[in-house]
Amino acid sequence: MWYYQTKKDDGELIDKLKELAESYPTRGFDEYYKKLRREGYKWNRKRVLRVYRNMKLSLRRKHKKRLISRVKNPLVAPKDLNVCWSMDFMSDALYDGRKVRTFNVIDDCNREALAIDVGLNYPSIRVIETLEQLEEEIGLPEILRCDNGPEFISKRLQQWCEKKRIELRYTQPGKPMQNGYIERFNRFYREDVLDAFWFNDLHQLRKLTKNWMEEYNNNHPHKSLRDKPPREYIPRFVKEFKFFNKSDNNYNILSNLEVS
Repeated sequence: MWYYQTKKDDGELIDKLKELAESYPTRGFDEYYKKLRREGYKWNRKRVLRVYRNMKLSLRRKHKKRLISRVKNPLVAPKDLNVCWSMDFMSDALYDGRKVRTFNVIDDCNREALAIDVGLNYPSIRVIETLEQLEEEIGLPEILRCDNGPEFISKRLQQWCEKKRIELRYTQPGKPMQNGYIERFNRFYREDVLDAFWFNDLHQLRKLTKNWMEEYNNNHPHKSLRDKPPREYIPRFVKEFKFFNKSDNNYNILSNLEVS
């Protein structure tokens, strides 16, 4: 018996339909077909409909909210303080099983640990509160580098950064090493604190964290910093503050106080 074997290749049509389904997951056949015709493809309606049904695109598909495409930015250490900070979250658990989160912030210039705040939950409003506290102590950076976590992509944080004229620089999804400075910092913190102790409560974790930050900033040598700790490589000082003394109506000046 001799049978006719079709020589049509639907590979290109399948690729185009996949592309349209990813870009417009909630649209149907009519929209896809019209887009194909507007792009200049001459496939007739019957052929496109046949492939569309074979790919089961007529079934309702679940789709997730998509992130805006991120641009890959080079990971370069700035030469001055308060140019670029990196921030990230870490998770652990207390002895009774309650989950805790830590919000970590470092300066990319000298790798100094600026903040490690601990809490049972950490919404975007607490991220802003931590950054405002750092603003009072040492000022704010020009750039904040972070991943695409829900706290970082929130409108509240974006509006606050826009108000403060700070650029939020996001890493690409699935590319943690684009924020490599704080990823390495997180490794040291986890090995020395989170994986090394059992924590009965938040107070104990905060106390151990505070002591570890002092040790890290003052005594931890970095190969990239010529084997110097962060505060020895580039020391940081508090800006000059003025306060009014009502007793003698004079201004007293505090300056050159090293940040602890």
